[in-house]
Amino acid sequence: MWMLHSATMLPAFLLLFLMRTSISLSETMSRDEKNKLRNQVVEMFDHAYQNYMDHAYPADELMPLTCRGRVRGLEPSRGDIDDALGKFSLTLIDTLDTLALLNKTVEFEEAVRRVVADVRLDNDIVVSVFETNIRVLGGLLGGHSMAVMLKESGQMVWYQDELLHMAKDLGLRLLPAFNTSSGLPYPRVNLRYGVRGPETRTGTETDTCTACAGTIILEFAALSRFTGDPTFEAHARRALDFLWEKRQRNSNLVGTTINIHSGEWVRRDSGVGAGIDSYYEYLMKAYILLGDDQYLQRFNTHYASIMKYISQPPLLLDVHIHKPLLPARTWMDSLLAFFPGLQVLKGDIRPAIETHEMLYQVTKKHNFLPEAFTTDFRVHWAQHPLRPEFAESTYFLYKATKDPYYLEVGRTILENLNRYARVPCGFAAMKDVRTGSHEDRMDSFFLAEMFKYLFLLFAEEEDLPFNVEDYIFTTEAHLLPLSLSTASNSQAPPLVNNTAGEELDDSNFEWTCPNTRLLFPDPAFPRNLRDPVRSALDKSCPHPTTHREPGMGRPPLRAQDFMVNNPEHLELLRRMGVSLIHLKDGRVQLIQHATQAVSAVAAEDGMRFMQEMMELSSQQQKEQLPPRAVQIVSHPFFGRVVLTAGPAQFGMDLSKSSSGVRGFVTVAEPYNGCSELSNGEIVAGRIALLQRGQCMFAEKARHIQKAGAIGGIVIDDNEGSSSDTAPLFQMAGDGRNTDDVTLPLLFLFHKEGNILLEALKENREVEVLLSDKARDRGTDGAEEGACFTEEKDNTSPASSEPVDQSQVTTQEQTTDDSVVGQESVQPVGGLGSYASVDEGEEPAADGDSSSQSVDSLMADWQEDLEAFKQMEKDEL
Repeated sequence: MWMLHSATMLPAFLLLFLMRTSISLSETMSRDEKNKLRNQVVEMFDHAYQNYMDHAYPADELMPLTCRGRVRGLEPSRGDIDDALGKFSLTLIDTLDTLALLNKTVEFEEAVRRVVADVRLDNDIVVSVFETNIRVLGGLLGGHSMAVMLKESGQMVWYQDELLHMAKDLGLRLLPAFNTSSGLPYPRVNLRYGVRGPETRTGTETDTCTACAGTIILEFAALSRFTGDPTFEAHARRALDFLWEKRQRNSNLVGTTINIHSGEWVRRDSGVGAGIDSYYEYLMKAYILLGDDQYLQRFNTHYASIMKYISQPPLLLDVHIHKPLLPARTWMDSLLAFFPGLQVLKGDIRPAIETHEMLYQVTKKHNFLPEAFTTDFRVHWAQHPLRPEFAESTYFLYKATKDPYYLEVGRTILENLNRYARVPCGFAAMKDVRTGSHEDRMDSFFLAEMFKYLFLLFAEEEDLPFNVEDYIFTTEAHLLPLSLSTASNSQAPPLVNNTAGEELDDSNFEWTCPNTRLLFPDPAFPRNLRDPVRSALDKSCPHPTTHREPGMGRPPLRAQDFMVNNPEHLELLRRMGVSLIHLKDGRVQLIQHATQAVSAVAAEDGMRFMQEMMELSSQQQKEQLPPRAVQIVSHPFFGRVVLTAGPAQFGMDLSKSSSGVRGFVTVAEPYNGCSELSNGEIVAGRIALLQRGQCMFAEKARHIQKAGAIGGIVIDDNEGSSSDTAPLFQMAGDGRNTDDVTLPLLFLFHKEGNILLEALKENREVEVLLSDKARDRGTDGAEEGACFTEEKDNTSPASSEPVDQSQVTTQEQTTDDSVVGQESVQPVGGLGSYASVDEGEEPAADGDSSSQSVDSLMADWQEDLEAFKQMEKDEL
């Protein structure tokens, strides 16, 4: 695993040795049962491996439905997926060290002989640098490590580093990809001809993913230290240095795709899943394998930002690197399932337990992790190519906690593989986890990773042929010896120190070596973390009881009555074990811990409340509504200032109005609009300004409508909130019929609302246009009251990427300032506030605050627009 073998290592990774005792109340699994499951893993591996050898070898992969090998060029192209295939018996090389770990010494020796005799690496074929590095180079190095280990024990005495020689040959064939001004590798290389010239059929690419460029160091450094040639490690270090230098300095996050020549971020969304995942993994593991403290410092810096911006336990949601409080998507991909395992390595166990439990509940719901799933755990992409990341994290959590709960998780993985993926000729990937249909593929990583982690999960130490803690796992689970940390490589250049002059934040290291007595003071601690996650995904609701808790003297709180600003309601939540957490984007998260309720009856009431909240939210999940526009059309703005507003799910549909609603604004009294207006005669015929809070949006709308208003704008009461850093929202109804509301109601965040309020302070009258999108000024627009035309498509503020509306139904029970009982708000797509200024117009006079606001908003909007346009093109 990752036990330190070198005196050069810090004591950061002694966590696993400090946590040998059981810390869970889960029922212990008997040794016989573990042995039975371990043997089942071996049998399943034999089924997959033997069918590959019988029906596919020497092809790269097995096609388990048609019982034949997949040979590139002979089968219909699958696009980028086929870049992993290089006519080099991929599955056999990827499986070498799995054979050794599973005590299949005879088969391992035979496989090594086959690779040495049969595999050619000089094929005229274009392959992925990333996949070839982690699968083939890593497989050869892992196989070499195992062969050396066996030779030292008196077996395979004939072995003379043949696999290492092949590994160096392959490394040299990959090196031309690194011939760029930045040091970032081209994403593809021709094994025979390199990257340049017409015969290579590659070298024209400009972009690569962060993980593709940042997941090289372990294999290349191992190759350098095995062979004594520092060239490989130097190139991998240079690529990592460049990525670190190009991180977003304010957020300390990296994007998903980068231009290999200019270093500009092509995709600026950032997460821990596809496209970035193993970059973070390799920073941490490079420190372990190579002993260079700077790798750890870089990882800790990134990790602090991940936990600050991306982590919303148990969720891990992508954000924008330049505005990290702005979510980039409302779904997660399955590759992030590795992250709890990396958090175990980091020593941050609590979020690892929570995220793993979320993934386990999704697995139980769909039998496998879908390739992508939404924040309320519905299928986003239905495929499952037998990925091993969830099994990997399960093993690491068991290794760290010895909680037998994770053995039961492993049993579930085994049972689902046998029940749903096993076919006569191996194991077939799932084409759709909802229907159980198969795809004719069995990727090499299934044999390289899945069976390693499952075998180690159930095996006892005496079942293993060597001490696995003397090795580190690569991202493909290949085994590299930690003794490489002391191997001489003095010619390798040092890491570029890009942190010169920057003071290192000591808080980055707060989880490096935790005291487990403080971390787990209660033996039930892991279970208490898992239970809320589990219960939130469980749609069942306990039967109502007629017995009330003694002393409460009142019926339980119902979801439709809940108001977040009501102290009595908050106290009832506390008694029911429901905690309320304010999220970074202004929403509120509700989580129930049944063990914190004052009684069993109160806990049951809390579970019912959470279920009602989910059901009420589901009722509010109507069709996605695009953002609306609040355009200031009076002097001195004349339509130049446009604020993107959130719509309401009730009232006038501005998209069906060709002219929108135009009128002068006035502040309602009372400002919250929660009672009959005292200035109704002034509001009549105008657009009322209201403050968010105290009551439902629909109630506000009814009060201003009764006073004769023609429209309403609700301004957020959360000081500092801005569409720059949070998604826009759509306002939901109150759970009752809202057909009586006929005026339009729009929502502005605090920052955008203040622009409108300041304009009202400085000008006696402010006229605005409420519409589905902004209108440009006419040619005679210098005059007040000029007519407006439809905004050009290229300045439309609306994002075409839909945003999930069901976040309240997630395991987190996420709601805004009360999904019910107070204003219920749900996010919609949008670009935030912006201003549209016609080209060629004279700006306002110097000192005009509105002009300064326009310029500032315009700059922000252009940056957002660029990012969102790119996001529309992005796929995982």
